[in-house]
Amino acid sequence: MTARFTASTPLGDATLAALWDCTRRRGDMPGFAKAITAILGAMRGEDEQEFNMTRTVLSDPVLTQKVLRLANSGMYSAFGQHVNTVSKAVLVLGTEAIGHLALGLKLIEELAAGSPDATIAHIEMEKAVLAGIVAQQIAYTAESRHGEEAVVCSMLHTLGRMMMTFYMPERWQELQRAADQAGCGIDQVAPEMLGLTMEEIGHAAALHWGLPGTLVKGMRKVEPPAPGAEVSSSDWIAGLSTMSALCAESLWHDDAAGAAVVQELTQAYSAMLGVEPDSLMHAIEQAKVVAANDLSIAPLSRPAERRAKALAKTRQRAAGNKILLSGLADMRDMLETANPGQMVQIALETVYKGLDFSRAVAFVRNRKDNQYAAKISFGEGTRELLPALAFDDAYEPNVFHAALNSDRVIFIENARDVKFAAKLPLWWKSSLSEARSFVILPLSANGQPAGFLYGDWDDSFPPIQLSQTEFALLNDMRALVVRAVERRHKLEAVGSRG
Repeated sequence: MTARFTASTPLGDATLAALWDCTRRRGDMPGFAKAITAILGAMRGEDEQEFNMTRTVLSDPVLTQKVLRLANSGMYSAFGQHVNTVSKAVLVLGTEAIGHLALGLKLIEELAAGSPDATIAHIEMEKAVLAGIVAQQIAYTAESRHGEEAVVCSMLHTLGRMMMTFYMPERWQELQRAADQAGCGIDQVAPEMLGLTMEEIGHAAALHWGLPGTLVKGMRKVEPPAPGAEVSSSDWIAGLSTMSALCAESLWHDDAAGAAVVQELTQAYSAMLGVEPDSLMHAIEQAKVVAANDLSIAPLSRPAERRAKALAKTRQRAAGNKILLSGLADMRDMLETANPGQMVQIALETVYKGLDFSRAVAFVRNRKDNQYAAKISFGEGTRELLPALAFDDAYEPNVFHAALNSDRVIFIENARDVKFAAKLPLWWKSSLSEARSFVILPLSANGQPAGFLYGDWDDSFPPIQLSQTEFALLNDMRALVVRAVERRHKLEAVGSRG
């Protein structure tokens, strides 16, 4: 059951009632509500948690970058090898760590997407993102195991301000005018005008959307304790989120006055966080570098033109197929420990990202039902298609059975060629016909087809040509999946004899 926040005054209750009414009229952020359901479901260990979490992460390029960066950070260096795929990151980090990170980022993303023209709301959101970046760099410096929670709590620390600027901009402007007239901050006038502090509004919103209690607790404001006082892990997270949010407020303008405030904050919170002031300043300087790439309107950020070029460059297929090579490295690293399903997932994720597929689907042969059926997919709209992606394993003269029988990678450059139509099965025509080009990677174990990976490109991509290098990498990937399947068969055979 979701916890509820109850205000201590009628005015506070009225403010929350008005806020929830605004959220309902604006659609109550359906995208975020949907993300919460999926992420919390995965965190609670509901079915196919790795698959669900991986797909949730890959649906967001920014979140993908953050998850991989976290998995490769010093906090997880004990795992040795570089983590190049989200599938492996889920195994390394666990769904809870990724879930916390995803919840915060999804919230910020949803708020920003729903308010493209509201500059005030956008500014508050950028400050929240900046606070998360500051927390990430400090947590890394502190070598804290609570880094991912601190990042999300820092981003959500000013949730009350984000809610007010996004959903009730007129009331926010009233608060701003009153604060200006009184010569103080909004936090000082809010209790009298709203019956609630900004922090209480943020906590109410977090509870309203069902965020985990540990995150809500970490969103509270904490003053630096007396020297030598014991600091619990919960207080440490709340202290870092408090400092990060205050730093973000001062850093956002990138001026001398803000820099002086940041210097004071590092001195004040140094002992509580267990990091020397100089090290805190270094972490914050690193955060400013990262923020220049992640933010769009803050003075810290780069000009929009350079950001657009950088984004376009990252979308190009990597020179030398670095993504495919990285995925292969992950697969080799995990060959002796991962099960066939995990290997298939990493292979599918790798080809989906490395070849920039519109959609990618893994089909598995079910001998009991005498059919091939889709089990894992990436790409917009593929989840809804899964039930329709199944066909009999009895041979039929089409391109899919031809690939499975020959055990060779097949690339179809123009699937819409009228001469080729007879080689395309009905199930493909009724489900995947938006594809202009596609690839089939058959997977055979002990000489028998066990399934295949499928990936396609729609009309949004320029004409596709695969190089011999790419074909070789795809064959290497197939071989590793097959080795995992055959290894499982051998273990099962030994177990049955035992």
